[in-house]
Amino acid sequence: MMTDPIADMLTRVRNGYKARFEKVDMPSSQLKVSIVQTLKNEGCIKNYKVVSDGRQPILQVYLKYDTKKTPAVSELKRISKPGRRIYVGKDNIPQIKSGLGFAILSTPRGILTDKEARKQGVGGELICSCW
Repeated sequence: MMTDPIADMLTRVRNGYKARFEKVDMPSSQLKVSIVQTLKNEGCIKNYKVVSDGRQPILQVYLKYDTKKTPAVSELKRISKPGRRIYVGKDNIPQIKSGLGFAILSTPRGILTDKEARKQGVGGELICSCW
């Protein structure tokens, strides 16, 4: 049994970028799909697809590179962990790399980036940061 599936997903994406893979596969869940959708909206990945194989659906994440095969993501880091949850209020949402990166939060209004959460005036659990 896996204790932190979100950290596993982020690690697979990081390792895929380091190995210059076109896509990475992982077990799917609604939370993972929401996080990957946010990464796609922010331009960190090219696309994603959920494939059903009869047992558990598989999430395929297509990684994004520039013309020199440089990854679109420099750092993808898990912040809140099962052993230590990190919650922030609407006034304490951190800026990642002085606004160059973004944080992904789990809020009562769904998975949001730090900019969207500030705009909507909600706080939540800091899931990860990306830049």
